[in-house]
Amino acid sequence: MAQEARPAHCLVFPYPLQGHINPMHQFSKTLVSKGIKVTLVTTKFMFNSFQQLSGSMPVETISDGYDVEGKASAESLEVYFARFKQVGSETLKKLIEKLNSTGFPVDCIVYDSLMSWVLDVVKSSGLVGAIFFTQSCAVDNIYYHVKQGLIKLPVVDRVSVPGLPVLEPLDVPSFIHNPGSYPATRNMVVNQFLDIDKVDWVLCNTFYELEEEVIQWMSKHLRLRAIGPTIPSKYLNNQKTVEDETDTGLQMFKANIDSCMNWLNDQQDHSVIYVSFGSMAQLDDVQMQELTYGIKQSGKHFLWVVRASEEGKLPKGFMEETSGKGLVVQWCSQMEVLAHKALGCFVTHCGWNSTLEALCLGVPMVAIPIWTDQGTNAKFVADVWRIGVKVDIDKNGVFKGEMVEHCIREVMDGEKGKEIKKTSKRWMEMAREAVREGGSSDMSINEFVASFTQHSKS
Repeated sequence: MAQEARPAHCLVFPYPLQGHINPMHQFSKTLVSKGIKVTLVTTKFMFNSFQQLSGSMPVETISDGYDVEGKASAESLEVYFARFKQVGSETLKKLIEKLNSTGFPVDCIVYDSLMSWVLDVVKSSGLVGAIFFTQSCAVDNIYYHVKQGLIKLPVVDRVSVPGLPVLEPLDVPSFIHNPGSYPATRNMVVNQFLDIDKVDWVLCNTFYELEEEVIQWMSKHLRLRAIGPTIPSKYLNNQKTVEDETDTGLQMFKANIDSCMNWLNDQQDHSVIYVSFGSMAQLDDVQMQELTYGIKQSGKHFLWVVRASEEGKLPKGFMEETSGKGLVVQWCSQMEVLAHKALGCFVTHCGWNSTLEALCLGVPMVAIPIWTDQGTNAKFVADVWRIGVKVDIDKNGVFKGEMVEHCIREVMDGEKGKEIKKTSKRWMEMAREAVREGGSSDMSINEFVASFTQHSKS
């Protein structure tokens, strides 16, 4: 009797940050639904930091050289990146050797674009390699042009990039219009395209219909496929959901799930503004005061996520004064909040994960970008996809509370808000169609899977 072919085995290796792990973890679950054996790879420190990452998917760890205290103990980001490359390469090779000896040898590695050094391990191991971009294709294309020397730094005038609208300096990522702000991070994001022509696949967490023009342009130069949006399938109303639907991803902070849901259940439909700036973005004291003013003056009920490290920036007595109108929590399950019928608007920093989540659930946005790729995402939210409005921000990155109030009222009550709500629903349906069987992202994933399943049969 012929031996039954083993399933193809794929390692999925995100950069060790919550905003990178979650989309790649969701993509991993999609691969599992296609019959692929997936092992999620993370650093030892990150694994020990998980508040939640349930489910049956196996997780293996490697070292970044900072197993006990994490990258915060490194002398600088430059030192951390260099150490991660050196130690990570060695321990990843050992992990592959260990797995190859277990009867489930590795066929493919999907790795985060911030760790371009993984390509050397892929090639030396004779595997199929796929680089995974957790940013939008628009942002990817900007970084690609910087790497090619086609965009000169700093960006002080309007720039024209193929497949994109004309961009003002504040519409490009902060590392580009202000390249001296975080030089180590700037080098890392630009070097995502180091040796990109040697990669077998370029996967992007977006969908074709959302970024058609830029995807068409980039696909002429790279073997690029849009495979998103990578959010839990239960929120996309898929015809066939994947396993572990109670698992919505990694949580680095303990969520106040019950208190949030109970409070939302008591609110009227589409009446609440949800305010969150993600797991990393920080506002200074003055900007926190302005945001507080805008939220309070809008007169709307609000659910506001203020991380423990940021609570001290709230005005004295704010929570007591607004207890009848709002709820302030340190963390929540964002997908559950965005999916709640009480939600009317999302005041967001426009991180790419948050942007996609709101888009997929049809929630209009008020965009207040802070740094990195958020300015570009906000530009598309307001001017290209027309699913929100953007708070005016000056060249120093400062916004006013009156503008926050105006934007909230415009989305919640204004005539423009009515059109935004209709447009948001249309994009929601297109996102869901992309991941359904036969949709654009589903077909791209099938094509990718077919490219390495032959390894397991040889």
